Amino acid sequence: MAAMILYPAIDLKDGQCVRLLHGDMDKATVFNASPADQAARFARDGFDWLHVVDLNGAIEGRAVNAEAVADILGAVSIPVQLGGGVRTLEGVERWIEAGVSRVILGTVAVREPEMVKKAARLWPEQIAVAVDVRDGKVAVDGWVGASDLDPITLSKRFEDAGVAALIVTDISRDGAMTGVNVEGVGAVADAVSIPVIASGGVASVKDIEQLIARKGVPIAGAVLGRSLYNGAIRPAEVIAAAQKKRTA
Repeated sequence: MAAMILYPAIDLKDGQCVRLLHGDMDKATVFNASPADQAARFARDGFDWLHVVDLNGAIEGRAVNAEAVADILGAVSIPVQLGGGVRTLEGVERWIEAGVSRVILGTVAVREPEMVKKAARLWPEQIAVAVDVRDGKVAVDGWVGASDLDPITLSKRFEDAGVAALIVTDISRDGAMTGVNVEGVGAVADAVSIPVIASGGVASVKDIEQLIARKGVPIAGAVLGRSLYNGAIRPAEVIAAAQKKRTA
């Protein structure tokens, strides 16, 4: 089994690196005024990927923090996956040409699944789908809107479409450091053949160990947020934990 890939998160609001509580834009904590500096720190810490989200863009449906993203891309050589406000094929193309390694599509995965499938054909292994879950249903528009889809139904839409990953977020746990929803993420992983990345609520190295240890299809990765910023998780320790193989 391959090592779990860890994705330290850089959430962008008004050009700054922030963390939200439950996705609420009014509950933002600024952790670094320079996203590029934060990206460089994560790269020095030994992480192999970055997870970047344009929070303003997710709500407005267009790129808002493009300058900050460009600064991040200029500051690091490790791959970056980016989401937030990408709604068109042209938008995907712009980001990939700018140097983004993987573009995350969320709202359009609910509303225009054929566009997402086309993107996956045009840019193999460079498209991920965000499966953002609140109260058992998939949220849209930067988590301020709701759909009637459950996470497994949405995920199955993209089976065999060439999507690189599903990023499954439990919104009720995001930024709250209450522990990752191992059961919810695992249910999606077991239902599809697409690699699944867990997001939301990772509070300690123990959460990573629990994701690795669960029975069923291995969880391919995990997004690390507030716990990394406030020191509850130390980079070297969590990287070592992610590299351990499941024993059973």
